[in-house]
Amino acid sequence: MKTIFHAANTRGHANHGWLDAKHSFSFASWYNPERIHFGMLRVLNDDIVAPGMGFGKHPHDNMEIITIPLSGAIKHQDSMGFSEVIEAGEVQVMSAGTGIYHSEFNPNHDQALNLFQIWIFPNQKQVEPRYAQRKYTIENGAFTPLVGPQSSGLSTWIHQNAWISLGEFEQATTVNYTLNEPNNGIYLMLVEGEIAVGAQHLNTRDAIGISQTDRIDIQILGASKMLIIEVPMN
Repeated sequence: MKTIFHAANTRGHANHGWLDAKHSFSFASWYNPERIHFGMLRVLNDDIVAPGMGFGKHPHDNMEIITIPLSGAIKHQDSMGFSEVIEAGEVQVMSAGTGIYHSEFNPNHDQALNLFQIWIFPNQKQVEPRYAQRKYTIENGAFTPLVGPQSSGLSTWIHQNAWISLGEFEQATTVNYTLNEPNNGIYLMLVEGEIAVGAQHLNTRDAIGISQTDRIDIQILGASKMLIIEVPMN
């Protein structure tokens, strides 16, 4: 098993006033040659957006873009004609494909928005752009799949042999995650709490990349919530 540890305080940080952004991988003006991507995972941003503020209309192409609000809500509009609000407890996916324009705003004027935005390289380029969102319910003590490939049967599927799951665990225990594809790797971010993977302890917003194994054993040391992104490594 091969691992790489990314402490929370080693992430890139940009505070624009209206946007307080933490970057797990090189993004915008933050560049770290050792933190470009993890396999097919290109971006994992942890953004806090001030009330009433957001990202104006901008383009994307040939990227699978996943948005997971942790608290608050986000108002999405795009060139495909979608105008939707995505709240905490929902997940949004966009296949940018041949090209889209979209904007994302915090529609609330009294509450900040905290979200994860994830970019995954697609396994097909120049596809027709696509949008989907859905609600999910986290089951305590288990991993809840949010995103998968088209074969997963999830409405929030993407053009890649990748899965994204959230796990919540209220009490100390040991759990395992078995990879859907043994040649994939996982990037695990601890959203909150305290866990251990082998000898590596993780606290809130620490992350660990794991590859060259088909199963990961995770020791839950206290009430914890984690994000698991399983992606092809090449």
